[in-house]
Amino acid sequence: MFVDIRNEFGQRVRELRARSGMSQESLAYRAGLDRTYLSGVERGERNVSLVNIEKIAAALSVSVEYMFSSERFSSTPAYQPNDFSIPFTERFKYQLDADRRVLAFQVHGLLTGDNVDFMSKTLMGICSSFGKGELRLFVDHRDMKASDGEPVVYSPIVADRAIAFQRNLLLYSSKAVVLCNSEFQVHQLKRITQESGIPTVPLFGRDKDMVGQAYELLDINGNDLIKVH
Repeated sequence: MFVDIRNEFGQRVRELRARSGMSQESLAYRAGLDRTYLSGVERGERNVSLVNIEKIAAALSVSVEYMFSSERFSSTPAYQPNDFSIPFTERFKYQLDADRRVLAFQVHGLLTGDNVDFMSKTLMGICSSFGKGELRLFVDHRDMKASDGEPVVYSPIVADRAIAFQRNLLLYSSKAVVLCNSEFQVHQLKRITQESGIPTVPLFGRDKDMVGQAYELLDINGNDLIKVH
């Protein structure tokens, strides 16, 4: 059966935009494209040039190759009011292993910019008791999902706050390992790492393998907070 690659690509753009919590206007602005042009792309009405594919990929914080990945998502928009029905204080957990110098934290559900600021204030208060580069960070984003159960990534405002957050953590941490919910999130965190400068290793794969690899990278035998699901 013939598949129209324009429709396939348009659907791909729409689903990645939706899971990032971006409107068409926001993605068009970030990509430096006209909104009506982007709308035509998503409807499969445009023959998109390689240059514009690269612009769209960069605006979504992924590679051009990933735009054609088999990893697929729902195109239901994330970052809706019902995604925040449970208070953030119930969805954010953290733990300090002072002996091993490992600070672990996990987030269930979605983040807002204010949530990132709350995390930053909370965790920086813990970090301030340590010297430069004394801590290793262990982050769990496996359950960063919307109310529909589908994985999401950082929205643009959350990504911007995350860069500032990581730059602050850079004063105290020598390494960060992040368990991701998708290859999409791996791509996004690699982009944030480039911006922030903190040595971050994003992992995604089979749960047992991913957690085991994280333990190995952090030189620990286990963690009371972050375990195999």
